[in-house]
Amino acid sequence: MGPAARLALLAVLALRAGAAGAAGAAGRGDTFSAVTSVARALAPERRLLALLRRYLRGEEARLRDLTRFYDKVLSLHEDSATPVSNPLLAFTLIKRLQSDWRNVVHSLEASENTRALKDGFEKVEQDLPAFEDLEGAARALMRLQDVYMLSVKGLTRGVFQRVTGSAVTDLYSPRRLFPLTADDCFQVGKVAYDMGDYYHAIPWLEEAVSLFRGSYGEWNTEDEASLEDALDHLAFAYFQAGNVSFALSLSQEFLLYSPDNKRMARNVLKYEKLLAESANQAVAEAVIQRPNVPHLQTRDTYEGLCQTLGSQPTHYQVPSLHCSYETNASPYLLLQPVRKEVVHLEPYVVLYHDFVSDVEAQKIRGLAEPWLQRSVVASGEKQLPVEYRISKSAWLKDTVDPMLVTLDHRIAALTGLDVQPPYAEYLQVVNYGIGGHYEPHFDHATSPTSPLYRMKSGNRVATFMIYLSSVEAGGATAFIYANFSMPVVKNAALFWWNLHKSGEGNDDTLHAGCPVLVGDKWVANKWIHEYGQEFRRRCSSSPKD
Repeated sequence: MGPAARLALLAVLALRAGAAGAAGAAGRGDTFSAVTSVARALAPERRLLALLRRYLRGEEARLRDLTRFYDKVLSLHEDSATPVSNPLLAFTLIKRLQSDWRNVVHSLEASENTRALKDGFEKVEQDLPAFEDLEGAARALMRLQDVYMLSVKGLTRGVFQRVTGSAVTDLYSPRRLFPLTADDCFQVGKVAYDMGDYYHAIPWLEEAVSLFRGSYGEWNTEDEASLEDALDHLAFAYFQAGNVSFALSLSQEFLLYSPDNKRMARNVLKYEKLLAESANQAVAEAVIQRPNVPHLQTRDTYEGLCQTLGSQPTHYQVPSLHCSYETNASPYLLLQPVRKEVVHLEPYVVLYHDFVSDVEAQKIRGLAEPWLQRSVVASGEKQLPVEYRISKSAWLKDTVDPMLVTLDHRIAALTGLDVQPPYAEYLQVVNYGIGGHYEPHFDHATSPTSPLYRMKSGNRVATFMIYLSSVEAGGATAFIYANFSMPVVKNAALFWWNLHKSGEGNDDTLHAGCPVLVGDKWVANKWIHEYGQEFRRRCSSSPKD
């Protein structure tokens, strides 16, 4: 493939390096935060594939023509009996050397093919993910690696395996494997490297180095990095992590491929000097600590619950946890009671199976999808997007569709609460992104400055959360202090009280949405407030209530 073709293909595949650029990035840089947004990215890639197909057909025709010219001239040179004295041959030889070769070498056909491809790319460029999405997707892989204790080597091969000591457990077996390339691994490692996170950078860069070594001498048009790039970043990462001997050996290997690199040569001298000054450091192994997450003090419990994938082996052995058909003495549910499962007593958490139908769930998702925006959380008096909540959400008023009114009636009948605004919020529909999660949090306000109190309807007394989809792995709802997790149950609804009857917040309701390992997780939240419920859930002066 010629230089022009390579440049054209690089333009098409520059998405891997975030070549969408800064223009429009603010509006596009959240594709990673909802799976439905990622799915929409398939459409522009299909258009790019059509452009690339036309380009390849044009290049194939051009190469066939060049091959014809090559074969014609070669056949003349292979015929040693051809007399140069033949005036016709002499004329055609002179013409080829004076005109034909010039036309071949300076043909505009290749650049015209490339220009058409670039023009087509520029038309769809505004619809492509931004570099922030590449970073977000890379951070999502690292998040899954941490929470589910996944093997980076396994992820590189396309499998999801948990590694604990010498034990390897398959968490999920995909029907089709999607292995990562050396450049893929390098991009993930570089995101961590640029953040100064060498705990995550090193294993990903090691995989990149290993894969680049295996294919050294070959060049993929779409790759941005090379073996030298991976060695360079990995050497410095090990140096920053305190392993100077590894940094030295990798730097020396780098110089085998690029002996004229003066910066790396200086690094080698520096590392040799450091090792000479401290003989013990030469054999010491680096102990790289995982970066701490200051806002997540319950990380170990949270991740332990997520790793169960919602499986609770002892759950059904507790006699007080039971299943029943629920009508709540409501005529609305008399002929069609809901299957109720009590999953926990303190806090009181129940699961209503088949609360919505497949048709209803799909319709709610469809109504919300055009309005999805990056989810925010309350921070003082402001609401901001944060790294510890990766999803997109939309609010649906009950006037959007009559089905939402029916849904409100059903929730009211089951809970016995007033779910009409201002006593409850509109339905919030959430779609989680790549590795989408929401770290431990309370649904109720814990500060008087919370935006929740602007609604003038009191705190959130209860949460009614509907699972609008299933997921293949991960995504459980973990209650941290209560020490249990609930898997995603399609079409079911989870209900719990956020406040005690005294009006005090129930600390045992601290909960989290575990990262989605594989799948497309949709939920709908109905948050019910204190005011309007005075005669429906009577208050109590007892601290025990």
